[in-house]
Amino acid sequence: MAAPQARPDRIARKRRKRAKTPPARIAPASAQAARKRLRPPRLLTYVDAVARHGSIRKAAEALNVASSALNRQILDLELDLGSSLFERLPRGVRLTAAGEVFLAYARQAISELKAVESQVEQLRGLVRGQVAIAAVESVAGELLPSAITQFQATHPNVRFRVRIGAPEDLVAALIADQVDLILTHHPPPKKHVAIAAVASQALCALVATDHPLAGRDSLRLRDCLSFPLALGDSTLAGRALIEQVLAQASFDLDPRLVSNSVATMKAFAHMNSGLCFQFRNPGRSLIPPGDMIAVPLVDPPLLEAKLILATRRGRVLPIAAAGFVEVFKTDWM
Repeated sequence: MAAPQARPDRIARKRRKRAKTPPARIAPASAQAARKRLRPPRLLTYVDAVARHGSIRKAAEALNVASSALNRQILDLELDLGSSLFERLPRGVRLTAAGEVFLAYARQAISELKAVESQVEQLRGLVRGQVAIAAVESVAGELLPSAITQFQATHPNVRFRVRIGAPEDLVAALIADQVDLILTHHPPPKKHVAIAAVASQALCALVATDHPLAGRDSLRLRDCLSFPLALGDSTLAGRALIEQVLAQASFDLDPRLVSNSVATMKAFAHMNSGLCFQFRNPGRSLIPPGDMIAVPLVDPPLLEAKLILATRRGRVLPIAAAGFVEVFKTDWM
C-alpha cells in the first residue's frame, strides 16, 4: 500500500520552522587562526626528533605517533634523497654525514618558520610569542624571574620556557635550536654562538645578615676559611673560578657541603652560620627575601667574572625573543 501523502499545511509548518532555525555559528577566520599554531612540515619535525632522541621508538613516543609510521616516513625520505640519514644500530640510530646536513637544514627551517610566525603575529597586532631560555642556576632564583616579570608587564601574551643546566648543556641546547637564548658565566665557543651582551657578575660570598662577615664591603677567599662552607660542584661556573684562585694560593678549602643547587647551598649556609658563593652584580647587596647579604670576593679571577647572553650564530630570532634580548640588555646587563 502506498504511504499516505503529508498534508500541505503540515509541510508548510515544517518549512516555516526550518526557516526560523539559526544557522550554525562559524568562528571567524581570525579566531580559528588564533587557536592554532603554525606547524613545521612533519618530515622536518620527525628528523629532528629522531636525531635528538637517538631512537626511532623514543622519538615516536615523544611525537605520539606509531614507530612503524615514523620509520616509514624516514625511509621514504631517504629513498627520495638517495642517501641514508641514519645509521641503524642495535640500540638506536646515529646520524650519517648526509643526516647531519639534512638535520642542519631542518632545524634552521623550523627556527625560521617560528620567526616568520612571530613577525606575522606582530604585524596583526597580536603581541604574542614564546621565548625559550636556558640558563645557569645562579640567575634562576632572582635575576631571570625578575627580567621575565618586567618584560611580561608590557607584553602579557608572551610566554616563557626556562630550563636550568650546566654550561655545556646550555650551549648544546642552543646549537640544536631547542632554546632561543642562553645565560651563562662560561664563555661559549664562538664558532656556533653569537654573544648578544656581556655584564659584570662578581662572585660573592652569601652570609646571613647577623654573620660576622656581613658588615664587610669585600672579602678574599682566605677570609672564608673559618666558617662552615657550602661549595658548588664542578658543573657550576663559579667552582672553576675558585679553582683558579686555589691553584695559586697556599691554602685549600674544606667544604662541608658540595652541591649543584644554589638553593641548597644558601639554606645550608643560613642554617649553619656559614657561607656559600653566588654570582651577583658588583657591590654589597641584600639577597631577597632579605635574610642574607652578598659580599663581593675581590680575588682577581672572581671579581672579573661575567654574565653572558648569547644566541646561535646566524639565527634570526623570533620577534618575542629579540624583544626580550633588547630589554634584558638595557635593564639587566
